[in-house]
Amino acid sequence: MLHDDGAAPFAELLSFAHELADASGRAILPHFRKAIRVDNKVEGGAFDPVTAADRDAERAIERLLAERWPDHGMVGEEFGARNLDARYRWVIDPIDGTRAFISGLPIWGTLIGVVEREEPRLGLMDQPFTRERFWSSARASHMRVGDGAALRLATRSCPGLNEAVLSTTHPSLFAPGVEADGFARLGSRVRMTRYGGDCYAYAMVAAGFIDLVVEAGLKPHDIAALIPIIERAGGRVTTWDGGPAVGGGRIIASGDPRLHEKAMAVLADRGICETPP
Repeated sequence: MLHDDGAAPFAELLSFAHELADASGRAILPHFRKAIRVDNKVEGGAFDPVTAADRDAERAIERLLAERWPDHGMVGEEFGARNLDARYRWVIDPIDGTRAFISGLPIWGTLIGVVEREEPRLGLMDQPFTRERFWSSARASHMRVGDGAALRLATRSCPGLNEAVLSTTHPSLFAPGVEADGFARLGSRVRMTRYGGDCYAYAMVAAGFIDLVVEAGLKPHDIAALIPIIERAGGRVTTWDGGPAVGGGRIIASGDPRLHEKAMAVLADRGICETPP
């Protein structure tokens, strides 16, 4: 159902996002921790893995979307985009963290985002193996485990870099020079740095366990769903220079907006002064 102005009710979008997550989970789980063929999507020595689980999940989502909202657009990691000029675009990463998936590690997830024009409207991250699901409602963010009750998420207060927990998927995300140097500076200022989280690290920002995620080279399907989850839990997500994050690129996500400004200053090599705790 659409309003007269073409707007889809938020509740319907959210309900359908949960349906898509259920369907993608059913497509993925038969492949997890099983012997599975891994293909490489790139040449020249780089490694960008894809499996039948990635493809099956995206096909399941695409099929349901075509049935329910054929006029909506879709941007998927594996099979490209359609209806890019539509008011609503569903931005899908069927398995964010395929390297973790093929390693048997349960720190991957399915990302389902809705972008209305250029504004992230809705986000959902589903981990069907652990049965954890994170999503944004109209004004808040939530998670549940299995069939348990939904819990409201809140980022934690962390105004100082020297108290912050920083995460990134892998140091190789950062190109030599500006990116690698900026991340090294930031890493030297925080309390602790952890690697390997993929989308799970962003969910932990929203849940109040990680304070910063800094990455580079992201695509829209890597980040669009995560923006509203973090921001409606009280955090902030931008590019390194403070611009909109929905298009990907160099991304910084923080739980405390005060920390966000300080981290951006360090990444840009601008001097900051912090009062010791």
